[in-house]
Amino acid sequence: MTTPKVLVLRAAGTNCERETAYAFERFGAEATTLHVNALLADPEALARHHVLAVPGGFSYGDDVGAGAVLATELGTTLAPALGAFVEQGGLVLGICNGFQVLVRLGLLPGLERPLGRPEVSLTDNVSHKYEDRWVRCAITSRRCVFVGEMPEPELPLAHGEGRLVPADESVRRRLFDDDRVVFRYADATGAPTMDYPANPNGATDAIAGLTDATGRVLGLMPHPERALFGFHHPEWTRRKSPGSAPPDLGPGAPIFENACAWVREHR
Repeated sequence: MTTPKVLVLRAAGTNCERETAYAFERFGAEATTLHVNALLADPEALARHHVLAVPGGFSYGDDVGAGAVLATELGTTLAPALGAFVEQGGLVLGICNGFQVLVRLGLLPGLERPLGRPEVSLTDNVSHKYEDRWVRCAITSRRCVFVGEMPEPELPLAHGEGRLVPADESVRRRLFDDDRVVFRYADATGAPTMDYPANPNGATDAIAGLTDATGRVLGLMPHPERALFGFHHPEWTRRKSPGSAPPDLGPGAPIFENACAWVREHR
């Protein structure tokens, strides 16, 4: 049986690489954390893995825009290797800052081509402040291999630039027509909403996560690696039955479990 091999990318300012690597390892993957400079020096390292994970944090301090420097580094040097990686069956996960990197690369949503001109942006929250809270997510599409049949999750997020804005109205329509929208911010009833704080950043159409044409690339603003175990949720003690143990796996776990299961079945 294939052991999923995951490459977790890090750069100056990323701060979620250990949690992301551990989340994959929890489901039997072999995770390697690699600095971006090492990957740029050896692009073939990407082909030796089944999954590329771009974790959250503040790569290069987000000094010229969230994810901008890391996306430029990858796009100018690694674009051919990254395109081949996806074309040949590789999985890519971008979380928060990693999602910002993937949209700046044009890998997501990738309506016209896998890598190219950005078609959406992730810009300043409408609240004009850093948002750090748990949110409900409605699942709009299940064709993404990271999603599968997972329950609609409640996940934590932490960002100042998470408001998804399409380049124009035609892109906005195609996100749904081409089945690229995976997660949407939802209210207490599970319905997608534009109301704050359930929609914490004012994202267009409450979009919280996107996939590409293959369904093997996922980017999302909430942090599933921070909801790996049930006791990560701040209200787990109120929700559990009296005398019961804390729940084992949390709502973010299926994303990593599904990825590892897919690799074992298809690679």
